[in-house]
Amino acid sequence: MTFAGMNYLAILVAALAGWLFGAVWYGILGTRWMAVIGKTADKLRAGRKMPVLPLILAVAANVVMAYILAGVIGHLGPGQITVRNGVVSAAFVWLGFVLTTMTVNNTFAQRDRRLLAIDGGHWLLVLVIMGAVIGAFGT
Repeated sequence: MTFAGMNYLAILVAALAGWLFGAVWYGILGTRWMAVIGKTADKLRAGRKMPVLPLILAVAANVVMAYILAGVIGHLGPGQITVRNGVVSAAFVWLGFVLTTMTVNNTFAQRDRRLLAIDGGHWLLVLVIMGAVIGAFGT
C-alpha cells in the first residue's frame, strides 16, 4: 500500500500503535499525571461523560505524527527505511522538536518537572514505536 513513496498502511499501523501505547501509558501513570497537574478524576470528569474530542484529536495527531515521521525516515534514501533507522530518526525528532518545545512551554508555564517526564516520556516512546513500525514495514 505504497503511494508516492509513502506506505500508508505503515502510517496507519504506526498511528494506531502510538495511540494504543498512550492509552496504556496514561492508564498506568494517569493517577500520577493528575496529581502533578493538580486534578482528580472527579474534577476532570466534572459531571461529564468521557470527553470524546480529546480522543479524536489524539488519533488525528498520531496519524499526522506518523505521516511526518514516515516522510523524515523516507528522506534517508532508498534502502534506508529500516527498524534501526526508524527508531534513531524518531529519537532525533523527539529530542530536537518535541522535548525542546515541551521544555520551553513547561518552563514558562512554571509546571512541575514531573509533568515533563511523564508527557515527554510518552512522546518519546510513541515516536520510537512509530519509527520501528514504519521501519519494519518499509516502502
